[in-house]
Amino acid sequence: MDQAAEILVIIVSSVLTVFLIVAIILGIFLIKLTAEIRRLASKAEDTVSHIDDAVTGVAKLASPVFVATLLRRYIKKFTKKGK
Repeated sequence: MDQAAEILVIIVSSVLTVFLIVAIILGIFLIKLTAEIRRLASKAEDTVSHIDDAVTGVAKLASPVFVATLLRRYIKKFTKKGK
């Protein structure tokens, strides 16, 4: 029975060694993956910020043009009625 116990200890330690190596490799991959996700999130945040700035600029430009167009329509409408 003593020899069987030694064989079991060797098998169990070998399996645990394999699992430890696999866990270390997966941990390294997880660290790389989280770094990549952080980089992508940072790029997405920058892109959203640039798009927000562009939309704000277009809105500032479009609103005076829209108001001017409405005023021009009303002025044309009232000047036609007055004639």
